[in-house]
Amino acid sequence: MLPDFINQPLLFGLIGGLGLLLFGMKIMSEALQKIAGDRLRRGLSSLTNNRLLGVLTGASVTAIVQSSNATAVMVVGFVNAGLMSIAQALGVLLGANIGTTVTAQLLAFNIGHFALPAIGIGTGLKLFCSNKRWSLFGEVVLGFGILFFGFTIMKGTFVPIKDNASFHDFLLLVSQHQIFAVALGALLTVLIQSSSATIGLTLVLAGNGLLPFDLCIALILGENIGTACSANIAALNTNLAARRTALAHLLFNLIGVAYVLLLFPYFLHLVDLLTPGDPDFVLNTPQLAAQFDAAIGDKPFIARHIANSHTLFNMVNALVFLPLLSLVARFTTLLMKGRLTTQSFHLQYLDNRVLNTPILALSQAQLETKRMAHLSLAVFDKTLDLLPGYSEEKIRHLSREEGSMDMLQREITDFLVNLSQQSITREASRQAAGLMHIVNDLERLGDHCENLQHLLVTRIDRQIEFSEAAIEELDDLVSHTRNFLLLTINAIDSESKIQNREGEQHASAIFDLELELRNNHIQRLSTGECNTAQGLLFIDILHHVAKVGEHVGNITRGLGET
Repeated sequence: MLPDFINQPLLFGLIGGLGLLLFGMKIMSEALQKIAGDRLRRGLSSLTNNRLLGVLTGASVTAIVQSSNATAVMVVGFVNAGLMSIAQALGVLLGANIGTTVTAQLLAFNIGHFALPAIGIGTGLKLFCSNKRWSLFGEVVLGFGILFFGFTIMKGTFVPIKDNASFHDFLLLVSQHQIFAVALGALLTVLIQSSSATIGLTLVLAGNGLLPFDLCIALILGENIGTACSANIAALNTNLAARRTALAHLLFNLIGVAYVLLLFPYFLHLVDLLTPGDPDFVLNTPQLAAQFDAAIGDKPFIARHIANSHTLFNMVNALVFLPLLSLVARFTTLLMKGRLTTQSFHLQYLDNRVLNTPILALSQAQLETKRMAHLSLAVFDKTLDLLPGYSEEKIRHLSREEGSMDMLQREITDFLVNLSQQSITREASRQAAGLMHIVNDLERLGDHCENLQHLLVTRIDRQIEFSEAAIEELDDLVSHTRNFLLLTINAIDSESKIQNREGEQHASAIFDLELELRNNHIQRLSTGECNTAQGLLFIDILHHVAKVGEHVGNITRGLGET
């Protein structure tokens, strides 16, 4: 039996208002990401040992994408791939906790009456502005308007239950047990999977005079615990280092909530000192309500107090733990024991949960592509190492690496196709298409290495010997091809472009060299220096090495699109 204050208008208004709030935030976030472009992606993917810079990076990225979940997923992915130490990751996560408080600060402004004009202006700029920057600015304004319109709807939804006895009895029960309020805030955040929605709901209830200030703070503390669960969910299928990082993120918030609860009266007093007005001041006359452009029974100062307490908690927590990151990393190692193992053949970066954050998703795809490029160089080198001889262990290892390249090509392509179906910029769409071309050519490169492997094994099994001249010529072609591949991989790593002329010169040199060496070998066949079996096998080996160079040439052209 549901309480009498839960009725259809309340549920519909709450669901619709929350939906508009989250939708507006999504539109605004996507527009901000498009404006920020590669600066946002490079900011998060750049590694640094400077802890303070890590905190600032995490805070700024999260403030723009409006999602600590996306930042946490990315950071866990970096640790999983070995690109970031646990201590480095923890600094970024502390910053993400601060960045996510921007939502509360934004919602605390009493500007709901500007929501409809913002929607109109934003729509006009979006639909009728040919200038790209102004169009994106229109999306930001539109998202801003929808967000506050949803917030206003929620606020109006709770007005009828201000005097409901059952609701006040429920709040009295919750307020008497701070731990219960913290648990409720955490549970709501985990269930909704959005800290922004939980904060928005808390601000609505508080602003309508339905929640006392101390209860609001307890709910906000619980929200901080709930949002840390995202990193732990993201780490479920990752390696031990990533799981330790997620655990440390949760420990930050649990310990922070624990000491704030122990010092609760002092924390409330500190927020009061930093924020003007009495948070529990109620507008009890029509004159006061008109003065604050609010309704009778509203609390005009409580929203800013809640937003400031949310920001203050995370800033204090960051200051407390910033000098202790290495210690926390060691502590999580003790809590979660086990050996760090190197798993070569699994996805290290891609996570579908960040597809709603296209800039970060594109960064994941680029990192996985870089990994595939380095794997292709290893496969090429190990394949040519079979020329003097082979062992079954070498063949099995190569087979696993070639299978890994097939898997990476399939998974990266699927990920990029899903990303292309999101609302992304033309530039991001172009980069995604370029990456698809690159991974397809890397996979084809691996296929030619597999064919080379069979040819080299056949040479050993049939005891076919090549002349010294043939070996020298093959080494020359292999050297040219490997240097071209290495140049291209360095360009992929640095996310730079190889000039079309330079790439074409390398590709053309490999093609011409293969043709020259093929003619040389045909000449040796005609003079009897080698037999037919030697000749056909050697020409096939030349062909597949040259095809590797051809696909590297295709990759350099693809780099022009990323």
